[in-house]
Amino acid sequence: MNKLIPLTFLAAALAACTQPGEPSAPAANGAAAAQPAKAAEAKPAEAKAAQAPATQAKIGQPAPDFTLPDLDGKPVKLADYKGKTVVLEWFNPGCPFVQLSHRKGGLKGVPAQHIQKGVVWLAINSGAPGKQGTTREENVKATQELGMSYPLLIDEKGDVGRAYGAQRTPHMYVIDPQGTLVYAGAIDSTKGGEPEPDEQVTNYVDAALADLTAGKPVSTKETEAFGCTVKY
Repeated sequence: MNKLIPLTFLAAALAACTQPGEPSAPAANGAAAAQPAKAAEAKPAEAKAAQAPATQAKIGQPAPDFTLPDLDGKPVKLADYKGKTVVLEWFNPGCPFVQLSHRKGGLKGVPAQHIQKGVVWLAINSGAPGKQGTTREENVKATQELGMSYPLLIDEKGDVGRAYGAQRTPHMYVIDPQGTLVYAGAIDSTKGGEPEPDEQVTNYVDAALADLTAGKPVSTKETEAFGCTVKY
């Protein structure tokens, strides 16, 4: 049985994740984030690279296609990965839940393991300019510190995040080789907290990828994501 997240962590996370003038989200659903940050102006190449999805994401339906720039302004198009399993990870370098997941939780070392097996892993930051964790410097630093060897895409208008219904950071999505969305929700069952030594943790993304590898339908298709609110 999963243990509750320590109140001290929740209090600190809520304080760090609440934008001035923005109400805190209920603890059961994560925290709203914040820390005023001046976003770097988008380069012309980045603006041209972004292309909003035309459809809304639904489990069992084709995942909405999109094109977004990475941190160097290079456009990345989801459709280019047709035939491969793709994981989307909503990201905010200033969110305590993101930091904990990468340093001690369900994202520690997990992306690298699956990338070695041929899975495509893409992080997406849908924060609006001026919101927490949106400057290029913050994102570059975070990818280096957290050992993220995969692309971090910038969705400053929030079109892709809204199309997928991304509400939290981290919020995870798994797309099968046919381009169908097969999982959406939390990274694991810890609800954003550091697992206790004796806690039985289910990593939902691991499980979904294992089902796909075995040629089976994904058993758990949706869970409630937990973390900071996406800073649209």
